[in-house]
Amino acid sequence: MPRWHVYVNRAAGRRPVDPALVGQILAGLGLDAEIFVPESREETTALIQEAARAGGRHFAVTGGDGTVNLAVNALMPLGLDTRPVLGVLPVGTGCDLLRTFGLPQDLLGAARHLSSADTYDIDVATVEGEWGTRYFANVAQTGVGAAAAQTAMRIGRRLGVARYPLAFALRLPRFPKANVRIITERRTIETEALAVIMANAQFFAGGWNVAPKATLIDGVLDIQVINCEKTSAPALVPKVIKGTHLGDPAVRRLSAAEFSIETDPPWPVECDGELVGNTTVKGRVVPAAISLKI
Repeated sequence: MPRWHVYVNRAAGRRPVDPALVGQILAGLGLDAEIFVPESREETTALIQEAARAGGRHFAVTGGDGTVNLAVNALMPLGLDTRPVLGVLPVGTGCDLLRTFGLPQDLLGAARHLSSADTYDIDVATVEGEWGTRYFANVAQTGVGAAAAQTAMRIGRRLGVARYPLAFALRLPRFPKANVRIITERRTIETEALAVIMANAQFFAGGWNVAPKATLIDGVLDIQVINCEKTSAPALVPKVIKGTHLGDPAVRRLSAAEFSIETDPPWPVECDGELVGNTTVKGRVVPAAISLKI
């Protein structure tokens, strides 16, 4: 039986999760788990890396997509010889990575999956810019969606997944469209746009089916260029939520293992809901980088 290193993000979700409850659930399932309650992102990173360097290979995070992103960014730079196993115990405002696999969105249901032998070797992607290199497992984007994610982080957690639609509505009216240049290993696209999405998995923003054709094992990202008038964007949102937007003339879709994006004016860039900086940005896919517990 593997020993799980479990990291509880008390800041995730609408109300703090009780680490004792997490411990009780895992013990009740007969799992060998050591629970950590870090006080900061920096401490979380340090604890994960310390365990990995000591030979630990099974990690679980109690939180949302942002907490998953934190774990991925702690593990990927280490260049481990053995692919790490990552489990997710969802308590955050959005655990969209799990939605792609149809995994339970409750703590107990997800914890039961830690006791199985099933894993899924998933791709991870990078974004590189003036901030350095960041990794993401789910979705990255630049443009108005990234601006909305920036604003959503400032809105109270009590609104839960409603934070993102509200933030989108607040940022859209004054957000500037840009001249965008996208270079991939296959083509170059130059166009005006309102947003560019780089999806590794299917869902973001608390269940929006932004990339219904994306898969985490194909070695490419599902890149979408959104070019519509801002007055038309609210009508496109319900299609994005349902995953029926790909046929809309405002959406251009392509697949790429590598990309670079330049925008004029500069746009914000976010990964898994975390703002990282501004364009210009480039990135690539790291195939089968992490074993996700399913």
